[in-house]
Amino acid sequence: MSVLSPEELRAAVARVGWFHSIDLGHGIVTPGRDESARKLGWIGLPEDLRGLSVLDVGAWDGFFSFAAERRGAERVLALDGPAWREPAWGPGGFGTRAGFDLARRALGSAVEDRELELSAIAPETVGRFDVVLLLGVLYHLKHPWLALERVASVCDGLLIVETHADLLDLGRPAMALYPGAEVAGDASNWWGPNVGALTAMMREEGFARVEVVHREPHAYRVARAAYRRLRGPRFRAQQGRVVVHARRA
Repeated sequence: MSVLSPEELRAAVARVGWFHSIDLGHGIVTPGRDESARKLGWIGLPEDLRGLSVLDVGAWDGFFSFAAERRGAERVLALDGPAWREPAWGPGGFGTRAGFDLARRALGSAVEDRELELSAIAPETVGRFDVVLLLGVLYHLKHPWLALERVASVCDGLLIVETHADLLDLGRPAMALYPGAEVAGDASNWWGPNVGALTAMMREEGFARVEVVHREPHAYRVARAAYRRLRGPRFRAQQGRVVVHARRA
């Protein structure tokens, strides 16, 4: 595979609709709308992944797949279905795998790829992994527990789930259902599980230890809700981002 010059790489990056912000070197960072580097800091991805296998479910442009590779993972499989399926379905050309392919080429990465629906994930289709990432995916699914069941079936060690959450002030396990485009004006947002629901589902799937490693503070959520009443798609104070680690032992 030929190596792109910095000028060729800049031109190629400009032709792609990006979600992730990926540093490709030569001062070139993809113009994604996701706060990828900031999110990497709060998901708690182990710094040392040497000798481990990693599955990134919903990889999209591959930021977290490449991050796992940099941290020494022996094998990384990037998996997606909707975000890689032509034709582009979102603003700026989202919905293709062009960003992932370009980033992998530019980085000289050995990350593997598989285009597969989440419902088809099983040991027979993708194998088993030490670490599984499910980041920014769960709340977009009509059947979130089924998705967790599929992902759990291929995880032998650590499952990291990052998701939009709701009902965060409610102690009982519960999920909020969003008809239409209730959250952030995005009709693909279906569910807002709370911490109790996430914890209960993961324990039911056989994870012995479940820990919340990141939760947006209450004061921040209240301030954002007040701001969103004046500007932009509405958020409620009981809504926020949550990261949960589930371990087999």
